[in-house]
Amino acid sequence: MCLGCMSFGDPSRGNHSWVLNEAEAKPFYRDAFEAGINFYDTADFYSIGTSEEVLGRVVREFSNREETVIATKVGLNMEKGPNSVGVSRKHILEGIDASLKRLGTDYVDLFYIHRLDGVTPMEETLEALDHVVRQGKALYLGCSSTWAWQFVKMREFQKANGLARFSVMQNFYNLLYREEEREMIPYCREEGVALVPWSPMARGFLAGNTPKDGKKTSRGEKDQLSAGFFGTALDYKILARVEKVAAKLGVKPAQVALAWARGKVDCPIIGTTKAHHLPDALESLEIELTPAMVKSLEELYQPRPVMGHV
Repeated sequence: MCLGCMSFGDPSRGNHSWVLNEAEAKPFYRDAFEAGINFYDTADFYSIGTSEEVLGRVVREFSNREETVIATKVGLNMEKGPNSVGVSRKHILEGIDASLKRLGTDYVDLFYIHRLDGVTPMEETLEALDHVVRQGKALYLGCSSTWAWQFVKMREFQKANGLARFSVMQNFYNLLYREEEREMIPYCREEGVALVPWSPMARGFLAGNTPKDGKKTSRGEKDQLSAGFFGTALDYKILARVEKVAAKLGVKPAQVALAWARGKVDCPIIGTTKAHHLPDALESLEIELTPAMVKSLEELYQPRPVMGHV
């Protein structure tokens, strides 16, 4: 299980006003380290670097660098201006150095392209990433939310030219969004690429942050991305199936959603902003869904437009 760090940083910086500041975040990190979680996912974009700074400090306080797997990302807009966004050679090489400085470490275990920019030639991006690995600043490379054909094309170029390959795909995948099952997930399984999806609980929708009749949670109110993704009549019908299975097992809907995702991928990323979130996620590791339950959760799904690539 990987702990996502987007929820921790500075609510006054960036696009996520619902995040927790460092003082509020530290108890969550302490509990995660004490529970044995050693995989942490952040990005330069989260709170415009503050999330990385906080993660670096808590690793030094609650754990040690050698036992902690740190993932960060480059590609989304950090500041105004053309050189502060994208996956050009300039931005990648400057981005990794800036991330390492904020994290207070000389390497990251996993370095992701947060998104492709649609402008930079593929060859330039991949050669720059290879340079980062050869310098020892990143051990492994990952990619997040691309079309399957783009990911295949990039990995084939890496193979053909002896470059460091993408070994991880962080895609958008949950019970409400399963388009990745068409091509990306089968390709990754065939190639041995790890699947570490973001938002296994559909931006909190499957945890109940947007009840059909009732008050939304703070994140449910402020997360515009979630509002644009989920909330159809079918989404609520699938949520009702999740709630029914949860009631039968005597657990929470969020735990069922996470248990389903865990059965499909290698390592789902969880987020925490309330005291019960982490214990709930850890308890979900003990949940075993029967084939009949899985069928009930999956059978209502209908194809939907591609999400999460931008």
